[in-house]
Amino acid sequence: MDESGINEAAIAALAAEMAAHGTDRDAPVRAVMALLGDRWSTLILLVLATGPLRHAALKRVLARLSAEQAISQRVLTLKLRALERDGFVARSVSADVPPRVSYRLTPLGAGLHGEARRLIDWVNAREQAIRAAREGYDAAEV
Repeated sequence: MDESGINEAAIAALAAEMAAHGTDRDAPVRAVMALLGDRWSTLILLVLATGPLRHAALKRVLARLSAEQAISQRVLTLKLRALERDGFVARSVSADVPPRVSYRLTPLGAGLHGEARRLIDWVNAREQAIRAAREGYDAAEV
């Protein structure tokens, strides 16, 4: 560590890792972490992990489970396209008239779901510690 307390070796290793995997906005590591942190994408992954769903059914289930209530048609379409673009969700269109559109997790999406589920389980297991830390912080801020 230098005199300012910076661990230069650890910072250099982090910089090398970031350079190897991209630092631009469209780099997969940044895009996927942003997806997991947005309001709807993780919930979409969790719901689709229960099985394939038609578009309208997915919209209804999301509204039932979300604290935000209903997701707009536009936002749902944008989120599904982003998940499809990264290979996490597959879109199927039937030959029926009118066509039926459904979505399912791909193997890559199932893997991401498993990792997201582990993170959610970790947070849930530490809920009381997180709440206590918040209360302590908030009390000190007054």
